[in-house]
Amino acid sequence: MPQIRNFSIIAHIDHGKSTLADRMIQLTGLVESRNFRDQILDNMDIERERGITIKSQAVNLPYVNSKGEEFELNLIDTPGHVDFSYEVSRALASCEGVLLLIDASQGVEAQTVANLFAAMEHDLTIIPVINKIDLPSADIDQVREQIEVDLALDSDMAILCSAKEGTGIEEVLEAITAYIPPPEGNVDQPLSALIFDAHYDPFRGTIVSLRVFAGRVRPGDTIRLMSTGATHKVEETGIFRLGREPRDALSAGEVGYIIAGIKTVSDTKIGDTITQDADPSPSPLPGFREVKPVVFSSVYPVTSEDYQGLTEALEKYKLNDAALVFQKDSSAALGLGFRCGFLGLLHLEIVQERLEREFGQSLIMTVPTVEYHFTLTNGETLSVDNPLYYPDPATIEKAMEPFIKTSIFIPERYVGVVMDLCLERRGVNSRFSYPTPGRIEIQFDMPLAEVIYDFYDRLKTVTQGYGSFDYDLLDYRKNDLVKLDILVNGERVDALSQIVHRDRARSRALNACERLKEEIPRHLFKIPIQGAIGGTIVARSTISPFRKDVTAKCYGGDITRKRKLLEKQKKGKKRMKMIGSVAIPQSAFVAVFKADNK
Repeated sequence: MPQIRNFSIIAHIDHGKSTLADRMIQLTGLVESRNFRDQILDNMDIERERGITIKSQAVNLPYVNSKGEEFELNLIDTPGHVDFSYEVSRALASCEGVLLLIDASQGVEAQTVANLFAAMEHDLTIIPVINKIDLPSADIDQVREQIEVDLALDSDMAILCSAKEGTGIEEVLEAITAYIPPPEGNVDQPLSALIFDAHYDPFRGTIVSLRVFAGRVRPGDTIRLMSTGATHKVEETGIFRLGREPRDALSAGEVGYIIAGIKTVSDTKIGDTITQDADPSPSPLPGFREVKPVVFSSVYPVTSEDYQGLTEALEKYKLNDAALVFQKDSSAALGLGFRCGFLGLLHLEIVQERLEREFGQSLIMTVPTVEYHFTLTNGETLSVDNPLYYPDPATIEKAMEPFIKTSIFIPERYVGVVMDLCLERRGVNSRFSYPTPGRIEIQFDMPLAEVIYDFYDRLKTVTQGYGSFDYDLLDYRKNDLVKLDILVNGERVDALSQIVHRDRARSRALNACERLKEEIPRHLFKIPIQGAIGGTIVARSTISPFRKDVTAKCYGGDITRKRKLLEKQKKGKKRMKMIGSVAIPQSAFVAVFKADNK
Protein backbone atom coordinates (compact mmCIF):
# COMPACT_ATOMS: atom_id res chain seq x y z
CA MET A 1 0.00 0.00 0.00
CA PRO A 2 1.48 3.41 -0.94
CA GLN A 3 2.35 5.79 1.89
CA ILE A 4 0.25 8.97 2.07
CA ARG A 5 1.45 12.57 2.49
CA ASN A 6 -1.04 15.45 2.66
CA PHE A 7 0.40 18.90 1.96
CA SER A 8 -0.46 22.36 0.69
CA ILE A 9 1.47 25.16 -1.00
CA ILE A 10 1.11 28.59 0.61
CA ALA A 11 2.56 31.85 -0.71
CA HIS A 12 1.97 35.53 -1.30
CA ILE A 13 0.12 36.38 -4.54
CA ASP A 14 2.24 35.85 -7.68
CA HIS A 15 5.08 33.93 -6.03
CA GLY A 16 4.62 30.95 -8.38
CA LYS A 17 2.25 28.60 -6.53
CA SER A 18 0.28 27.41 -9.58
CA THR A 19 3.48 27.04 -11.66
CA LEU A 20 5.08 24.82 -8.99
CA ALA A 21 1.91 22.68 -8.89
CA ASP A 22 2.11 22.38 -12.71
CA ARG A 23 5.71 21.08 -12.57
CA MET A 24 4.86 18.54 -9.86
CA ILE A 25 1.95 17.22 -11.95
CA GLN A 26 4.26 16.91 -14.98
CA LEU A 27 7.07 15.22 -13.02
CA THR A 28 4.78 12.61 -11.48
CA GLY A 29 3.46 11.73 -14.95
CA LEU A 30 -0.15 12.60 -14.18
CA VAL A 31 -0.62 14.27 -17.56
CA GLU A 32 1.00 13.69 -20.94
CA SER A 33 2.96 16.63 -22.28
CA ARG A 34 0.65 16.97 -25.32
CA ASN A 35 -2.35 17.48 -22.99
CA PHE A 36 -0.54 19.85 -20.65
CA ARG A 37 -1.38 23.55 -20.28
CA ASP A 38 -0.15 26.18 -17.84
CA GLN A 39 -2.10 26.66 -14.58
CA ILE A 40 -3.63 23.23 -15.13
CA LEU A 41 -5.45 23.31 -11.77
CA ASP A 42 -7.06 26.70 -12.53
CA ASN A 43 -10.23 25.90 -14.48
CA MET A 44 -11.67 29.39 -14.98
CA ASP A 45 -10.62 31.89 -17.67
CA ILE A 46 -10.62 34.66 -15.06
CA GLU A 47 -8.09 32.70 -12.96
CA ARG A 48 -5.75 32.38 -15.94
CA GLU A 49 -6.04 36.05 -16.95
CA ARG A 50 -5.46 37.44 -13.46
CA GLY A 51 -2.93 34.75 -12.53
CA ILE A 52 -4.73 34.03 -9.24
CA THR A 53 -6.40 30.95 -7.77
CA ILE A 54 -10.03 31.56 -6.83
CA LYS A 55 -11.33 28.03 -6.21
CA SER A 56 -9.03 25.67 -4.32
CA GLN A 57 -8.36 22.32 -6.01
CA ALA A 58 -7.01 19.00 -4.79
CA VAL A 59 -4.94 16.50 -6.77
CA ASN A 60 -3.47 13.09 -5.92
CA LEU A 61 0.11 12.65 -7.21
CA PRO A 62 1.62 9.13 -7.45
CA TYR A 63 5.37 9.32 -6.68
CA VAL A 64 8.25 6.87 -6.24
CA ASN A 65 11.14 8.38 -4.26
CA SER A 66 14.90 7.79 -4.68
CA LYS A 67 14.75 4.74 -2.37
CA GLY A 68 12.05 3.12 -4.50
CA GLU A 69 9.24 3.67 -1.97
CA GLU A 70 5.75 4.40 -3.35
CA PHE A 71 3.85 7.46 -2.16
CA GLU A 72 0.48 9.13 -2.80
CA LEU A 73 1.00 12.89 -2.39
CA ASN A 74 -2.26 14.79 -1.87
CA LEU A 75 -1.73 18.42 -2.90
CA ILE A 76 -4.55 20.57 -1.54
CA ASP A 77 -4.19 23.81 -3.49
CA THR A 78 -5.40 26.97 -1.76
CA PRO A 79 -6.65 30.37 -2.98
CA GLY A 80 -4.01 33.06 -2.41
CA HIS A 81 -6.11 36.15 -1.70
CA VAL A 82 -7.00 37.50 1.74
CA ASP A 83 -10.76 37.41 0.89
CA PHE A 84 -10.62 33.60 0.89
CA SER A 85 -8.60 33.17 4.09
CA TYR A 86 -11.25 30.93 5.72
CA GLU A 87 -11.07 28.46 2.81
CA VAL A 88 -7.28 28.49 3.18
CA SER A 89 -7.58 27.68 6.91
CA ARG A 90 -9.84 24.68 6.20
CA ALA A 91 -7.46 23.41 3.51
CA LEU A 92 -4.56 23.73 5.98
CA ALA A 93 -6.55 21.81 8.60
CA SER A 94 -6.67 18.91 6.10
CA CYS A 95 -2.84 18.72 5.81
CA GLU A 96 0.14 17.62 7.88
CA GLY A 97 2.64 19.95 6.21
CA VAL A 98 3.08 22.90 3.85
CA LEU A 99 5.53 24.23 1.31
CA LEU A 100 6.08 27.92 2.10
CA LEU A 101 6.94 29.44 -1.28
CA ILE A 102 9.01 32.65 -1.37
CA ASP A 103 9.92 34.63 -4.50
CA ALA A 104 13.74 35.00 -4.74
CA SER A 105 13.42 38.54 -6.12
CA GLN A 106 10.53 39.87 -3.96
CA GLY A 107 11.41 38.16 -0.67
CA VAL A 108 9.06 37.78 2.30
CA GLU A 109 5.80 39.76 1.86
CA ALA A 110 2.65 40.46 3.89
CA GLN A 111 0.72 37.31 3.07
CA THR A 112 3.83 35.13 3.37
CA VAL A 113 3.86 36.04 7.08
CA ALA A 114 0.05 35.75 7.45
CA ASN A 115 0.08 32.28 5.81
CA LEU A 116 3.00 31.16 7.97
CA PHE A 117 1.07 32.04 11.14
CA ALA A 118 -1.99 30.18 9.79
CA ALA A 119 0.19 27.08 9.20
CA MET A 120 1.70 27.41 12.70
CA GLU A 121 -1.79 27.60 14.23
CA HIS A 122 -2.50 24.15 12.75
CA ASP A 123 0.90 22.88 13.98
CA LEU A 124 2.05 21.90 10.47
CA THR A 125 5.52 20.96 9.28
CA ILE A 126 6.82 23.93 7.24
CA ILE A 127 9.30 23.46 4.39
CA PRO A 128 10.59 26.80 2.98
CA VAL A 129 11.05 26.82 -0.82
CA ILE A 130 12.82 29.70 -2.61
CA ASN A 131 11.33 29.99 -6.11
CA LYS A 132 12.28 32.00 -9.24
CA ILE A 133 16.04 31.55 -8.70
CA ASP A 134 16.49 31.94 -12.49
CA LEU A 135 15.53 35.66 -12.40
CA PRO A 136 18.35 38.20 -12.86
CA SER A 137 17.05 40.12 -9.80
CA ALA A 138 17.05 37.01 -7.54
CA ASP A 139 18.85 37.64 -4.23
CA ILE A 140 19.02 34.21 -2.59
CA ASP A 141 21.27 35.25 0.32
CA GLN A 142 18.94 38.04 1.35
CA VAL A 143 15.89 35.74 1.15
CA ARG A 144 17.69 33.16 3.31
CA GLU A 145 18.33 35.92 5.86
CA GLN A 146 14.64 36.92 5.76
CA ILE A 147 13.63 33.27 6.35
CA GLU A 148 15.84 33.22 9.46
CA VAL A 149 14.93 36.69 10.81
CA ASP A 150 11.31 37.35 9.69
CA LEU A 151 9.96 33.82 9.76
CA ALA A 152 12.23 32.23 12.42
CA LEU A 153 12.69 29.14 10.22
CA ASP A 154 15.88 27.21 9.46
CA SER A 155 17.19 28.64 6.16
CA ASP A 156 19.44 25.57 5.67
CA MET A 157 16.23 23.57 5.09
CA ALA A 158 15.18 25.94 2.27
CA ILE A 159 15.05 24.28 -1.15
CA LEU A 160 16.06 26.29 -4.21
CA CYS A 161 13.94 25.84 -7.31
CA SER A 162 12.70 27.50 -10.47
CA ALA A 163 9.17 26.32 -11.16
CA LYS A 164 9.21 28.05 -14.55
CA GLU A 165 12.32 26.18 -15.75
CA GLY A 166 11.60 22.98 -13.80
CA THR A 167 14.81 22.94 -11.74
CA GLY A 168 14.74 21.67 -8.15
CA ILE A 169 11.26 20.07 -8.41
CA GLU A 170 12.63 16.57 -7.66
CA GLU A 171 14.25 17.92 -4.46
CA VAL A 172 10.91 19.48 -3.41
CA LEU A 173 9.10 16.13 -3.82
CA GLU A 174 11.86 14.30 -1.92
CA ALA A 175 11.57 16.83 0.92
CA ILE A 176 7.79 16.27 1.12
CA THR A 177 8.27 12.49 1.54
CA ALA A 178 11.17 12.95 4.01
CA TYR A 179 9.95 15.74 6.32
CA ILE A 180 6.13 15.79 6.26
CA PRO A 181 4.73 13.17 8.67
CA PRO A 182 2.23 10.50 7.50
CA PRO A 183 -1.41 11.12 8.50
CA GLU A 184 -2.68 9.65 11.75
CA GLY A 185 -6.15 8.18 12.18
CA ASN A 186 -7.88 4.96 13.14
CA VAL A 187 -9.98 3.15 10.52
CA ASP A 188 -11.98 1.37 13.27
CA GLN A 189 -13.26 4.59 14.90
CA PRO A 190 -16.55 6.29 13.84
CA LEU A 191 -16.28 8.29 10.57
CA SER A 192 -15.02 11.85 10.98
CA ALA A 193 -14.24 13.79 7.76
CA LEU A 194 -13.64 17.52 7.14
CA ILE A 195 -15.22 19.31 4.14
CA PHE A 196 -12.60 21.73 2.73
CA ASP A 197 -14.29 22.51 -0.60
CA ALA A 198 -17.32 21.74 -2.75
CA HIS A 199 -18.19 22.40 -6.38
CA TYR A 200 -21.24 21.82 -8.52
CA ASP A 201 -21.58 19.32 -11.34
CA PRO A 202 -24.72 19.80 -13.48
CA PHE A 203 -25.20 16.02 -13.82
CA ARG A 204 -24.21 14.70 -10.38
CA GLY A 205 -25.05 17.58 -8.01
CA THR A 206 -22.55 18.79 -5.41
CA ILE A 207 -19.16 17.07 -5.33
CA VAL A 208 -17.74 17.38 -1.82
CA SER A 209 -13.95 17.52 -1.32
CA LEU A 210 -12.98 16.06 2.06
CA ARG A 211 -10.17 14.78 4.25
CA VAL A 212 -10.98 11.64 6.28
CA PHE A 213 -9.56 11.86 9.82
CA ALA A 214 -11.06 8.65 11.25
CA GLY A 215 -13.15 5.71 10.06
CA ARG A 216 -14.07 4.83 6.49
CA VAL A 217 -16.76 5.88 3.97
CA ARG A 218 -18.06 3.69 1.12
CA PRO A 219 -20.78 3.97 -1.56
CA GLY A 220 -24.10 2.97 0.00
CA ASP A 221 -23.33 4.49 3.43
CA THR A 222 -25.76 7.03 4.89
CA ILE A 223 -23.81 10.09 6.02
CA ARG A 224 -24.79 13.04 8.20
CA LEU A 225 -23.62 16.68 7.91
CA MET A 226 -23.08 17.65 11.55
CA SER A 227 -23.81 21.40 11.30
CA THR A 228 -27.25 20.95 9.70
CA GLY A 229 -28.10 17.33 10.63
CA ALA A 230 -29.02 16.59 6.99
CA THR A 231 -28.52 12.96 5.87
CA HIS A 232 -27.57 11.71 2.38
CA LYS A 233 -26.77 8.35 0.80
CA VAL A 234 -23.28 8.09 -0.70
CA GLU A 235 -23.34 7.23 -4.43
CA GLU A 236 -19.60 7.40 -5.21
CA THR A 237 -16.27 7.88 -3.45
CA GLY A 238 -12.92 8.52 -5.10
CA ILE A 239 -9.74 10.56 -5.39
CA PHE A 240 -8.80 13.56 -7.53
CA ARG A 241 -6.31 12.92 -10.26
CA LEU A 242 -6.82 15.44 -13.09
CA GLY A 243 -10.32 14.08 -13.32
CA ARG A 244 -12.33 12.14 -10.72
CA GLU A 245 -11.12 8.57 -10.19
CA PRO A 246 -13.63 6.34 -8.30
CA ARG A 247 -12.38 4.18 -5.41
CA ASP A 248 -14.16 1.50 -3.36
CA ALA A 249 -13.73 3.49 -0.15
CA LEU A 250 -11.96 6.42 1.49
CA SER A 251 -10.18 5.58 4.75
CA ALA A 252 -8.59 7.55 7.59
CA GLY A 253 -5.77 9.78 6.32
CA GLU A 254 -6.99 9.95 2.71
CA VAL A 255 -8.15 12.98 0.73
CA GLY A 256 -10.82 12.61 -1.95
CA TYR A 257 -14.42 13.32 -2.89
CA ILE A 258 -17.89 11.93 -2.31
CA ILE A 259 -21.04 12.30 -4.39
CA ALA A 260 -24.20 11.89 -2.32
CA GLY A 261 -27.07 13.50 -4.27
CA ILE A 262 -26.62 16.86 -2.49
CA LYS A 263 -28.55 19.37 -4.61
CA THR A 264 -26.68 22.66 -4.07
CA VAL A 265 -23.28 23.80 -2.86
CA SER A 266 -24.94 25.93 -0.15
CA ASP A 267 -26.21 22.71 1.49
CA THR A 268 -22.57 21.85 2.24
CA LYS A 269 -20.65 24.26 4.42
CA ILE A 270 -16.85 24.57 4.24
CA GLY A 271 -15.37 23.30 7.53
CA ASP A 272 -18.36 21.06 8.35
CA THR A 273 -17.83 17.50 9.62
CA ILE A 274 -19.26 14.43 7.85
CA THR A 275 -20.02 11.32 9.91
CA GLN A 276 -22.01 8.07 9.60
CA ASP A 277 -25.69 8.44 10.44
CA ALA A 278 -25.83 5.00 12.12
CA ASP A 279 -22.60 5.35 14.15
CA PRO A 280 -21.90 9.11 14.48
CA SER A 281 -18.71 10.70 15.74
CA PRO A 282 -19.15 12.02 19.32
CA SER A 283 -18.07 15.57 18.39
CA PRO A 284 -17.45 17.58 15.18
CA LEU A 285 -13.93 18.55 14.08
CA PRO A 286 -12.87 21.97 15.48
CA GLY A 287 -12.68 25.26 13.61
CA PHE A 288 -16.06 25.35 11.81
CA ARG A 289 -17.74 28.73 11.47
CA GLU A 290 -20.37 30.24 9.21
CA VAL A 291 -18.76 32.47 6.55
CA LYS A 292 -20.12 35.99 6.96
CA PRO A 293 -20.16 38.59 4.16
CA VAL A 294 -18.10 41.71 4.83
CA VAL A 295 -18.81 43.97 1.82
CA PHE A 296 -22.32 44.69 0.50
CA SER A 297 -23.46 46.05 -2.84
CA SER A 298 -26.70 46.08 -4.85
CA VAL A 299 -26.78 44.58 -8.35
CA TYR A 300 -29.23 45.83 -10.98
CA PRO A 301 -29.78 44.88 -14.64
CA VAL A 302 -29.11 47.69 -17.14
CA THR A 303 -32.65 47.32 -18.52
CA SER A 304 -35.65 46.23 -16.46
CA GLU A 305 -36.52 43.51 -19.00
CA ASP A 306 -33.31 41.66 -18.00
CA TYR A 307 -34.42 41.24 -14.35
CA GLN A 308 -35.66 37.67 -14.87
CA GLY A 309 -32.39 36.73 -16.58
CA LEU A 310 -30.38 38.19 -13.67
CA THR A 311 -32.52 36.22 -11.18
CA GLU A 312 -31.77 32.94 -12.99
CA ALA A 313 -28.06 33.82 -13.39
CA LEU A 314 -27.65 34.51 -9.65
CA GLU A 315 -29.42 31.27 -8.70
CA LYS A 316 -27.15 29.26 -11.02
CA TYR A 317 -24.05 31.12 -9.79
CA LYS A 318 -25.01 30.39 -6.16
CA LEU A 319 -24.76 26.65 -6.99
CA ASN A 320 -21.01 27.15 -7.46
CA ASP A 321 -20.27 29.79 -4.83
CA ALA A 322 -21.81 29.23 -1.40
CA ALA A 323 -20.14 32.41 -0.03
CA LEU A 324 -22.38 34.73 -2.12
CA VAL A 325 -25.45 35.96 -0.21
CA PHE A 326 -28.27 37.85 -1.94
CA GLN A 327 -31.83 39.04 -1.44
CA LYS A 328 -34.31 41.06 -3.51
CA ASP A 329 -33.92 44.84 -3.53
CA SER A 330 -35.46 47.77 -5.40
CA SER A 331 -34.51 51.36 -6.18
CA ALA A 332 -36.55 54.25 -7.53
CA ALA A 333 -33.75 55.10 -9.97
CA LEU A 334 -32.60 51.64 -11.03
CA GLY A 335 -35.70 49.45 -10.62
CA LEU A 336 -35.64 45.88 -9.31
CA GLY A 337 -32.37 44.22 -8.35
CA PHE A 338 -30.60 42.27 -5.59
CA ARG A 339 -28.70 43.20 -2.44
CA CYS A 340 -25.58 41.00 -2.34
CA GLY A 341 -23.03 40.21 0.37
CA PHE A 342 -19.40 39.40 -0.52
CA LEU A 343 -16.31 38.18 1.36
CA GLY A 344 -14.29 41.18 0.15
CA LEU A 345 -13.69 43.46 -2.80
CA LEU A 346 -11.90 40.83 -4.91
CA HIS A 347 -14.83 38.47 -4.36
CA LEU A 348 -17.20 41.24 -5.52
CA GLU A 349 -15.14 41.82 -8.69
CA ILE A 350 -15.03 38.10 -9.48
CA VAL A 351 -18.80 37.67 -9.02
CA GLN A 352 -19.46 40.69 -11.26
CA GLU A 353 -17.05 39.48 -13.95
CA ARG A 354 -18.33 35.89 -13.94
CA LEU A 355 -21.97 37.02 -14.13
CA GLU A 356 -21.11 39.20 -17.14
CA ARG A 357 -18.98 36.57 -18.92
CA GLU A 358 -20.51 33.23 -18.10
CA PHE A 359 -24.16 34.32 -17.91
CA GLY A 360 -24.14 37.25 -20.39
CA GLN A 361 -25.52 39.79 -17.89
CA SER A 362 -25.10 43.58 -18.20
CA LEU A 363 -24.95 44.90 -14.64
CA ILE A 364 -24.89 48.07 -12.60
CA MET A 365 -23.44 47.73 -9.09
CA THR A 366 -24.00 50.33 -6.37
CA VAL A 367 -21.25 51.74 -4.14
CA PRO A 368 -19.85 48.91 -1.97
CA THR A 369 -20.64 49.38 1.73
CA VAL A 370 -19.88 47.57 4.97
CA GLU A 371 -22.19 46.66 7.86
CA TYR A 372 -22.62 49.42 10.44
CA HIS A 373 -24.08 49.03 13.94
CA PHE A 374 -26.31 51.74 15.41
CA THR A 375 -27.46 51.98 19.04
CA LEU A 376 -30.70 53.96 19.30
CA THR A 377 -31.87 56.13 22.20
CA ASN A 378 -34.48 53.50 23.13
CA GLY A 379 -31.71 50.91 23.64
CA GLU A 380 -32.37 49.04 20.38
CA THR A 381 -29.39 47.95 18.23
CA LEU A 382 -29.59 48.02 14.41
CA SER A 383 -27.28 46.45 11.82
CA VAL A 384 -27.36 48.45 8.57
CA ASP A 385 -25.60 47.46 5.33
CA ASN A 386 -27.77 49.61 3.02
CA PRO A 387 -27.89 53.45 3.25
CA LEU A 388 -31.66 53.28 2.61
CA TYR A 389 -32.15 51.89 6.13
CA TYR A 390 -30.04 54.53 7.90
CA PRO A 391 -32.08 55.40 11.04
CA ASP A 392 -33.43 58.86 11.91
CA PRO A 393 -30.38 60.87 13.12
CA ALA A 394 -32.38 62.17 16.11
CA THR A 395 -32.78 58.60 17.43
CA ILE A 396 -29.09 57.58 17.14
CA GLU A 397 -27.17 57.37 20.41
CA LYS A 398 -23.95 55.97 18.91
CA ALA A 399 -22.77 54.66 15.54
CA MET A 400 -20.15 51.89 15.16
CA GLU A 401 -18.16 50.85 12.10
CA PRO A 402 -15.91 47.81 11.51
CA PHE A 403 -12.13 48.24 11.87
CA ILE A 404 -9.39 46.07 10.42
CA LYS A 405 -5.74 45.56 11.32
CA THR A 406 -3.70 46.14 8.17
CA SER A 407 -0.18 44.85 7.67
CA ILE A 408 1.79 46.56 4.88
CA PHE A 409 5.27 45.45 3.73
CA ILE A 410 7.21 48.04 1.72
CA PRO A 411 10.75 49.06 0.84
CA GLU A 412 11.90 51.75 3.29
CA ARG A 413 11.95 54.57 0.70
CA TYR A 414 8.13 54.52 0.44
CA VAL A 415 7.39 55.08 4.15
CA GLY A 416 6.33 58.73 3.72
CA VAL A 417 3.77 58.24 0.93
CA VAL A 418 2.29 55.10 2.54
CA MET A 419 1.95 56.85 5.90
CA ASP A 420 0.14 59.75 4.16
CA LEU A 421 -2.18 57.31 2.39
CA CYS A 422 -3.05 55.46 5.62
CA LEU A 423 -3.60 58.65 7.63
CA GLU A 424 -5.77 60.06 4.82
CA ARG A 425 -7.91 56.90 5.15
CA ARG A 426 -8.34 57.51 8.91
CA GLY A 427 -5.67 55.01 9.97
CA VAL A 428 -4.83 55.06 13.72
CA ASN A 429 -2.48 53.34 16.16
CA SER A 430 0.47 52.88 13.78
CA ARG A 431 3.18 50.33 14.59
CA PHE A 432 6.50 49.79 12.80
CA SER A 433 8.91 46.90 12.59
CA TYR A 434 12.08 46.47 10.52
CA PRO A 435 12.25 42.77 9.55
CA THR A 436 15.38 43.18 7.39
CA PRO A 437 17.54 46.13 6.33
CA GLY A 438 15.79 48.20 3.67
CA ARG A 439 12.29 46.74 4.33
CA ILE A 440 9.67 47.90 6.77
CA GLU A 441 6.33 46.54 8.03
CA ILE A 442 3.69 49.13 8.93
CA GLN A 443 0.59 48.12 10.88
CA PHE A 444 -2.45 50.39 11.15
CA ASP A 445 -5.97 50.07 12.54
CA MET A 446 -8.24 51.34 9.75
CA PRO A 447 -11.98 51.51 9.04
CA LEU A 448 -12.92 48.77 6.55
CA ALA A 449 -15.10 51.27 4.66
CA GLU A 450 -11.98 53.29 3.74
CA VAL A 451 -10.18 50.23 2.35
CA ILE A 452 -12.91 48.70 0.16
CA TYR A 453 -12.90 51.47 -2.45
CA ASP A 454 -9.50 51.72 -4.10
CA PHE A 455 -6.97 51.45 -1.25
CA TYR A 456 -5.11 48.49 -2.75
CA ASP A 457 -4.81 50.19 -6.15
CA ARG A 458 -3.55 53.42 -4.55
CA LEU A 459 -1.04 51.47 -2.43
CA LYS A 460 0.34 49.72 -5.53
CA THR A 461 0.54 53.09 -7.33
CA VAL A 462 2.39 55.02 -4.61
CA THR A 463 4.84 52.12 -3.99
CA GLN A 464 5.39 51.48 -7.74
CA GLY A 465 4.08 47.91 -7.30
CA TYR A 466 6.37 46.97 -4.39
CA GLY A 467 3.81 47.31 -1.57
CA SER A 468 2.06 44.19 -0.26
CA PHE A 469 -1.02 44.29 1.92
CA ASP A 470 -2.88 41.93 4.23
CA TYR A 471 -5.66 42.52 6.77
CA ASP A 472 -7.66 40.92 9.58
CA LEU A 473 -11.02 42.05 10.92
CA LEU A 474 -10.64 43.57 14.39
CA ASP A 475 -13.81 44.96 15.99
CA TYR A 476 -16.48 47.67 15.81
CA ARG A 477 -15.56 51.18 17.00
CA LYS A 478 -17.61 54.31 17.69
CA ASN A 479 -17.44 57.02 15.02
CA ASP A 480 -19.33 60.04 13.70
CA LEU A 481 -21.23 58.53 10.75
CA VAL A 482 -23.70 60.41 8.58
CA LYS A 483 -25.86 59.61 5.57
CA LEU A 484 -24.84 61.51 2.45
CA ASP A 485 -27.69 62.03 -0.05
CA ILE A 486 -27.26 63.15 -3.66
CA LEU A 487 -30.07 65.33 -5.01
CA VAL A 488 -30.61 65.90 -8.72
CA ASN A 489 -33.01 68.75 -9.49
CA GLY A 490 -34.13 68.69 -5.85
CA GLU A 491 -34.98 64.97 -5.85
CA ARG A 492 -32.99 62.44 -3.85
CA VAL A 493 -31.44 59.61 -5.90
CA ASP A 494 -31.53 56.71 -3.43
CA ALA A 495 -29.10 54.55 -5.43
CA LEU A 496 -26.36 57.16 -4.86
CA SER A 497 -26.80 57.51 -1.08
CA GLN A 498 -23.79 56.56 1.08
CA ILE A 499 -23.01 56.21 4.78
CA VAL A 500 -19.74 58.08 5.38
CA HIS A 501 -17.67 59.59 8.17
CA ARG A 502 -18.62 63.24 8.69
CA ASP A 503 -15.07 64.44 7.91
CA ARG A 504 -15.10 62.70 4.51
CA ALA A 505 -18.67 63.65 3.56
CA ARG A 506 -17.90 66.94 1.77
CA SER A 507 -15.07 65.52 -0.37
CA ARG A 508 -17.23 62.52 -1.34
CA ALA A 509 -20.17 64.82 -2.16
CA LEU A 510 -18.02 67.16 -4.31
CA ASN A 511 -16.63 64.19 -6.16
CA ALA A 512 -20.10 62.73 -6.87
CA CYS A 513 -21.49 66.13 -7.98
CA GLU A 514 -18.61 66.71 -10.41
CA ARG A 515 -18.92 63.21 -11.89
CA LEU A 516 -22.68 63.59 -12.38
CA LYS A 517 -22.21 67.00 -13.97
CA GLU A 518 -19.93 65.39 -16.58
CA GLU A 519 -22.29 62.49 -17.27
CA ILE A 520 -25.83 63.91 -17.20
CA PRO A 521 -26.70 65.55 -20.54
CA ARG A 522 -27.86 69.18 -20.62
CA HIS A 523 -31.63 69.79 -20.58
CA LEU A 524 -33.71 72.83 -21.53
CA PHE A 525 -33.64 73.97 -17.89
CA LYS A 526 -30.93 74.45 -15.27
CA ILE A 527 -30.19 71.30 -13.21
CA PRO A 528 -28.71 71.67 -9.72
CA ILE A 529 -26.82 68.63 -8.36
CA GLN A 530 -26.37 68.72 -4.58
CA GLY A 531 -24.80 66.66 -1.84
CA ALA A 532 -26.76 66.86 1.42
CA ILE A 533 -26.47 65.63 5.00
CA GLY A 534 -30.02 65.80 6.31
CA GLY A 535 -31.22 69.32 5.38
CA THR A 536 -27.71 70.78 5.06
CA ILE A 537 -26.27 71.15 1.54
CA VAL A 538 -22.52 70.41 1.64
CA ALA A 539 -21.68 70.44 -2.10
CA ARG A 540 -23.23 71.64 -5.34
CA SER A 541 -22.61 71.83 -9.05
CA THR A 542 -24.97 73.05 -11.77
CA ILE A 543 -25.63 71.84 -15.30
CA SER A 544 -26.31 74.84 -17.56
CA PRO A 545 -29.44 74.70 -19.74
CA PHE A 546 -29.68 74.82 -23.50
CA ARG A 547 -30.59 78.39 -24.36
CA LYS A 548 -32.09 79.85 -27.46
CA ASP A 549 -30.91 83.37 -28.35
CA VAL A 550 -34.33 85.07 -28.17
CA THR A 551 -32.80 88.53 -28.58
CA ALA A 552 -31.28 87.79 -32.00
CA LYS A 553 -34.15 89.52 -33.83
CA CYS A 554 -33.62 92.77 -31.84
CA TYR A 555 -31.07 94.65 -33.93
CA GLY A 556 -31.24 97.90 -32.02
CA GLY A 557 -33.84 100.02 -30.30
CA ASP A 558 -34.87 100.18 -26.68
CA ILE A 559 -33.20 97.83 -24.07
CA THR A 560 -36.64 97.17 -22.54
CA ARG A 561 -37.62 95.10 -25.61
CA LYS A 562 -34.65 92.74 -25.01
CA ARG A 563 -35.36 92.57 -21.29
CA LYS A 564 -39.02 91.72 -21.94
CA LEU A 565 -38.04 88.80 -24.20
CA LEU A 566 -35.46 87.51 -21.66
CA GLU A 567 -38.03 87.69 -18.81
CA LYS A 568 -40.52 85.74 -20.92
CA GLN A 569 -37.86 83.09 -21.58
CA LYS A 570 -36.98 82.94 -17.87
CA LYS A 571 -40.62 82.27 -16.91
CA GLY A 572 -40.82 79.48 -19.49
CA LYS A 573 -37.61 77.88 -18.12
CA LYS A 574 -38.97 78.09 -14.58
CA ARG A 575 -42.26 76.42 -15.56
CA MET A 576 -40.36 73.78 -17.52
CA LYS A 577 -38.14 73.03 -14.49
CA MET A 578 -41.22 72.48 -12.33
CA ILE A 579 -42.80 69.95 -14.65
CA GLY A 580 -39.65 68.56 -16.31
CA SER A 581 -37.87 65.44 -15.08
CA VAL A 582 -34.15 64.69 -15.39
CA ALA A 583 -33.19 61.49 -17.17
CA ILE A 584 -30.02 60.12 -15.47
CA PRO A 585 -28.12 57.82 -17.85
CA GLN A 586 -26.77 54.49 -16.51
CA SER A 587 -23.22 55.67 -17.27
CA ALA A 588 -23.65 58.37 -14.59
CA PHE A 589 -24.18 55.73 -11.87
CA VAL A 590 -21.16 53.78 -13.05
CA ALA A 591 -19.03 56.97 -13.11
CA VAL A 592 -19.89 57.80 -9.49
CA PHE A 593 -19.29 54.22 -8.29
CA LYS A 594 -15.93 54.00 -10.02
CA ALA A 595 -14.94 57.45 -8.78
CA ASP A 596 -11.45 57.96 -7.42
CA ASN A 597 -12.48 58.49 -3.80
CA LYS A 598 -9.53 60.34 -2.38
